[in-house]
Amino acid sequence: MTTFSPGAIWVIVITIGVGTFLIRVSFLALLGRVERIPDWGTRILRLIPAAVLAAIAAPALTHATGSFDLGTVRFAAGAAAALVAWRTRNVIATLAVGMGTLWILQALV
Repeated sequence: MTTFSPGAIWVIVITIGVGTFLIRVSFLALLGRVERIPDWGTRILRLIPAAVLAAIAAPALTHATGSFDLGTVRFAAGAAAALVAWRTRNVIATLAVGMGTLWILQALV
């Protein structure tokens, strides 16, 4: 195991912070010079929240036990919620069905 000195850790933290700042400000600086974002760009930007949510939720549903497993109650509840979201586009119904399915399956298993 490699150990780092406190000074090295601070250099790493500051470097990562500056890098993150530069990545984020670069988009603001580039978009600030554009008068109008093209239609394809706005379509892509509208999909970002859904992609981020899926990237956060998918591992919790497919790797709940620490390894890839589609037979978990979490995955079944997520699939039920995804079906409701797709059919109704109602956030409250999606949450109710997902959590309800999870609680029922956890009680039965």
